[in-house]
Amino acid sequence: VQVSESGGGLVQAGGSLSLACVAFGQDIYISEMGWYRQAPGQGREMVATITATDSINQAEPVKDRFTISNDNAKNTLYPQMSRLKPEGTAVYYCTVRCLKPVGESDTRCTNYWGQGTQVTVSS
Repeated sequence: VQVSESGGGLVQAGGSLSLACVAFGQDIYISEMGWYRQAPGQGREMVATITATDSINQAEPVKDRFTISNDNAKNTLYPQMSRLKPEGTAVYYCTVRCLKPVGESDTRCTNYWGQGTQVTVSS
């Protein structure tokens, strides 16, 4: 299984950016996908997560500016970020929680992190 992110880059404050994350694998089930970010000199923090049943959890600072959706059939996550702020500059990491073969028990779960993609918001 491979987790791949795309869509990072440089954007001006107030602008928008779309990211994508794909978990490559056959006949797999994913319980939850999400995004975390780590700003320079800071710890890693949750941005947003979405479960296979479309239950969404978002951090307060981004609730009215970021949206998240997924395509379970394609094991793909689509975060959309708007009205970006300079403090949003960070490496954004995709997470995959409880990936397992279809039909198997949770004892077969494995969690993954993507390699990270840089988002830089200029003021």
